[in-house]
Amino acid sequence: MKKPILFIIFISLLFTGYSQGYNPEKVNKKARELYNQALERAQDGHLVNAAGLLLQSIEKDKKFLEAYLSLAGVYGQLKNHKNSISYYEQAFALDSDYTAEYKLPYSINLAAIGEFEKAQKAIDELMAKNPPEGSATYKAAMYRKNCYDFAVAYAEKEKNKEYVFTPVNLGSNINSHESEYFPSLTIDGKELVFTRRINNFNEDFYYSKKEDSNWSASVAMPGNVNTAQNEGAQNISQDGEWLVFTGCNRRDGYGSCDIYISYNTPQGWSEAFNMGSKINSDQWESQPCLSPDKRDLYFASSRPGGYGGIDIYVSHLQPNGRWSEPENLGPDINTSANESCPFIHADNQTLYFTSAGLPGYGGNDLFYTRKGPGGAWSVPVNLGYPINTINDEGTIFITADGTTAYYASDRSDSKGGLDIYSFELRDDIRPYKTLWVKGQVFDNKTKKGLPSSVELIDMATKKPITKVQTDETGNYFLTLPIGKDYVFNVNRRGYLFYSDNFLMKDRTPDSTYQKNIPLQPIEMNASIILKNVFFDVNSFELKPESEAELDKLVQLLQENPQLKVEIGGHTDNVGKPSDNLTLSNNRAKAVVDYLLKNNIPANQLTAKGYGETKPVADNNIEEGRAKNRRTEMKVLSQ
Repeated sequence: MKKPILFIIFISLLFTGYSQGYNPEKVNKKARELYNQALERAQDGHLVNAAGLLLQSIEKDKKFLEAYLSLAGVYGQLKNHKNSISYYEQAFALDSDYTAEYKLPYSINLAAIGEFEKAQKAIDELMAKNPPEGSATYKAAMYRKNCYDFAVAYAEKEKNKEYVFTPVNLGSNINSHESEYFPSLTIDGKELVFTRRINNFNEDFYYSKKEDSNWSASVAMPGNVNTAQNEGAQNISQDGEWLVFTGCNRRDGYGSCDIYISYNTPQGWSEAFNMGSKINSDQWESQPCLSPDKRDLYFASSRPGGYGGIDIYVSHLQPNGRWSEPENLGPDINTSANESCPFIHADNQTLYFTSAGLPGYGGNDLFYTRKGPGGAWSVPVNLGYPINTINDEGTIFITADGTTAYYASDRSDSKGGLDIYSFELRDDIRPYKTLWVKGQVFDNKTKKGLPSSVELIDMATKKPITKVQTDETGNYFLTLPIGKDYVFNVNRRGYLFYSDNFLMKDRTPDSTYQKNIPLQPIEMNASIILKNVFFDVNSFELKPESEAELDKLVQLLQENPQLKVEIGGHTDNVGKPSDNLTLSNNRAKAVVDYLLKNNIPANQLTAKGYGETKPVADNNIEEGRAKNRRTEMKVLSQ
């Protein structure tokens, strides 16, 4: 009689004969008939029926060892891991020698419910039987042993011992009897876009809007993005204006699967455009994800020259509107196995992805890495159990506030196939807290929106944090790390630059701020306040944090060599008027000196101090006095 079919993994037999404790020839005839029927049902995929027949078989013969082992295997396939473990243990109790090789699938079911120490012990017991080195059993056991060792070590150092993983099904307005997956949301968390596989064949995009705390009934994406072909693996930009996704085997494709883009228009989502030969190759490209400022595109590719079968790449949007040659994220992230499903969070620093090559629990695990100030990525960190399991994990999407994650799974409460779930993310694996700013750049005279370059610089380090290009109507959207103050610069030819200090260090994270930016056309008597030029009290020595804005002034004067400007110094009314006039003159001269040192010709520059004579606010209150202490630039001729 054959040994029972293993339903999780096929392993080579360790023993050539049966132990003396169990004799399969003495099995009850009726029990054997039921067992054989069960195997037929299992082979046809009817696992529930097979389990019922195996239970009947055991009732007929309480010592029918193969029935216990096969029932344990069926329950494992049904993901009823506790029952699987129970029947393996009952089989072990009947005969520990005959069942020794089944410690491998037993351990897998233990690991499936997080019992990694018991799984580790089971593998050790199996290895103590000395399976032939190089055999399938030996290789599978060593692979699982490494996974269990990792899991046990991870649990020992895990700080959030009280974390409870409780995924919540998003309900029938999102999930159906079809499969739903690849969730992505806009930054306000109010619009959800996902892929639905219809009739287990055609993939289309659907979306839902959050009304109060509930998701509306999902509908197909309006417009022309959905076609008779498959569309999948999509990511909506944080501002809700772009949709990048994967299309396969299309006429305009370069390889088997390519990355496409669609734009949100008043008529709905546009027809998709292939993102071109820089992004796409003659191989497989998929799973695109846009950075929050839409300047970086992360994706997975099997193109040659990588570190493994599938690697993660990034391409940067250049000033000319074209995408750069993709860059491999390097050997710290990519391995000789497959890495995929990149997701860059709204903080623009924390990247989540899956890897089959980094140490983990088995299959594809989810990891995160953080981008440092110089652009280098940190060593990837496994998200840990129970987010990662012994099975393959897929995409994850994390809301802007970093607390809630969305993913697809076929859990026991699935409405059919894969469903979309949400869960609270453990504290230590959350992205950085962030805040986001949106607004419009416009002509101060006509009020018409202006396409412009918007740059934010860390006031403390003077290093650029982000730079975005507005859309054609001047609208922009960007996210920022919390705990910093920024210099806010906007440039457009034909206009005076705009600069403002954006003090966000103590602002509430995970909030939206509106900042509309008027640009002043270059013309006679046009003026701007240099809001990021700083002096200590009663001092005319420029503070280092003034340089970022003054460098923008240098750039303006270099680009417009015919321009002649006045640098005007102003004070509040505290102190003697004569002292204030002297101080304002010296401060204006300090700015002019900086410009001269940066090769601006002297004939373009005039310094003048006005003291307290031209207030722009009430000198009776500190807020007003602060506004009156200012440095201005005025156009004298052009």
